[in-house]
Amino acid sequence: MSDVPILVGIPFDGQSSYLRGAGDAPPKIREALQCDAGNNWTETGVDLSAPGAYEEGGDLSLIEEDAFQTIESQISSLIADHKKPLSLGGDHSITYPILKAFARAFRGLTIFHFDAHPDLYHEFEGNKFSHACPFARIMESGLAERLVQMGIRTMTGHQREQARKFGVEVIEMRSLPAYEKVQADGPVYVSFDMDVLDPAFAPGVSHREPGGMSVREAIAHLHAIQGPIVGADVVEYNPVRDTSGVTATVAAKIVKEILGKMITGS
Repeated sequence: MSDVPILVGIPFDGQSSYLRGAGDAPPKIREALQCDAGNNWTETGVDLSAPGAYEEGGDLSLIEEDAFQTIESQISSLIADHKKPLSLGGDHSITYPILKAFARAFRGLTIFHFDAHPDLYHEFEGNKFSHACPFARIMESGLAERLVQMGIRTMTGHQREQARKFGVEVIEMRSLPAYEKVQADGPVYVSFDMDVLDPAFAPGVSHREPGGMSVREAIAHLHAIQGPIVGADVVEYNPVRDTSGVTATVAAKIVKEILGKMITGS
């Protein structure tokens, strides 16, 4: 049985450090994805409306106190059922329990992480599970063989030390384009934080960081990925901060193009 992509909403923002609201994102992204203003074809020629192209998994039902455990368990079940989860967050903390599930099923995992922030703090404001810390938890737990971060433009001294400690390949925004960096021999996981984009293109995020990618630059790097994408997440869209739904439309576009890559396997 071939693995089929499945959209899974993870409406959780309990580890957000500044503003909450990202937990409301999944239905907004789905609404934009299904909007009649566009069509179901990706730029790479995949018809997402074709029967069996992908599945809709709905939203996880979460209680904040045990959200991570539920996320890990549900994602593990989907993987065991030959699904390739594309998770709609939610804040970036959800990537840690998701990767715990993936690490049990896939060896030699490469993560391509698109973000303004490296999210490598050992702890942030006393919280080791903050959305500012997931990649520290992921790397110290050995959940991935490689972590490649694209579009970074907020590196602190501490996070530079963390990157060196964990052998993270950091491609800062000023060094782009870097298409040759998104190549992997083994399974690939894509984690796409919406604030990798310049706030001119995606104002609906909690942590706006000027000087980011255009939508075209982001899509070009997604299209350049070489290696089978076994899972992905699109996180940190905050509808509370959006303007006329423009960020939801951009998030849906990113989801479409990731789905296209997952379906074609190239």
